[in-house]
Amino acid sequence: MVISDTHDNIENVKKFIEVAKEKKVKVVFHCGDIVAPFVIPLFRDFKLYAVFGNNDGEWLYLKEKAGDSIAKGPREIEVDGRKVAIMHEPFLLEAIAKSGMYDFIFYGHTHDMDIREVGSTLIINPGEACGCLKGKATAVIVNPVTKKYEIVEL
Repeated sequence: MVISDTHDNIENVKKFIEVAKEKKVKVVFHCGDIVAPFVIPLFRDFKLYAVFGNNDGEWLYLKEKAGDSIAKGPREIEVDGRKVAIMHEPFLLEAIAKSGMYDFIFYGHTHDMDIREVGSTLIINPGEACGCLKGKATAVIVNPVTKKYEIVEL
């Protein structure tokens, strides 16, 4: 499941977790702007892959809480034989997508949902989970084998 820009909205993070558990999600990709370290323990039931965002001010304590689950982006991850690039800001997004090196590219920052394919790469920006800028809180569930996805409103 892909989420981004939670910005400390605990209520929406809890909604996200309810849906993720209901859908039997095992892996969560957080594309940055978690903001405060107290949000990290809420993801404890999942394998978490996260990147720092531009509003994540407490990097040291976020890292202490999340361990290797969080890193500066962009970062490369391989999960179940699928190559994933995850980042907050979409720097060089099109070039990375056109490289064909990744099955998925997940990013955030813009608070705008963006789901599209470039060649064989599926790009997903899940929009904002906080609902604070666009007024709509969303996340995306993606099947890593079929690349089919479901938009979830929180």
